[in-house]
Amino acid sequence: MSLDAAWACRWIELAAADVAEQRDYLVDLDRAIGDGDHGENMDRGFKAAVEALGQAQPGSVAEVLKTVAKTLMSTVGGAAGPLYGTAFLRASKAAGDGDLDGAGVAAVIAGALDGIQARGKATTGEKTMVDAWTPALEAARTAAESGSDPAAVLEAAATAAEAGAAATEPMRATKGRASYLGERSIGHLDPGAVSTSLILRAAVRAADEAGAA
Repeated sequence: MSLDAAWACRWIELAAADVAEQRDYLVDLDRAIGDGDHGENMDRGFKAAVEALGQAQPGSVAEVLKTVAKTLMSTVGGAAGPLYGTAFLRASKAAGDGDLDGAGVAAVIAGALDGIQARGKATTGEKTMVDAWTPALEAARTAAESGSDPAAVLEAAATAAEAGAAATEPMRATKGRASYLGERSIGHLDPGAVSTSLILRAAVRAADEAGAA
């Protein structure tokens, strides 16, 4: 199987629904170590992205991701807007012109991580969304290299991102607003890592739907 523009649009629809459902949870996470706006900003941005996709009717995965990138950059405030916007922009370039196979999925995740690191300058272990995206990419590459189909590559990535997000709890933040708290940032999940895991899990569900259709 391969993943096309319809899958990408459905991914964003499901991600928007999941972010809306978890909005208050993300707000609470961010209130503990940030400024409390992550859930609200992400909810607004992904709802706007769904609307933009409905109007644009993109014909390729790359066009879907580019539309999402532009929308997130213009509607999501705080640190998350530029980070996720750049992630989706680099992912759109990595997607190429056609549908995605397993290697294509890994390339898209690599593009997203590249965009986040280019914008935010974070590395692993600093209690940021990079701590979810990095293991996601490693797992995706391993799965793709073993010949897994794109749905299985996404499953590996999402599972690794969820583990990566959970692993931010005992970390001391050394990047972003949370770093101002020093030792007090320990014991809290990073909101960006959690939203990353939600978004990647939505991609899996969209792929499962596409495979069952």
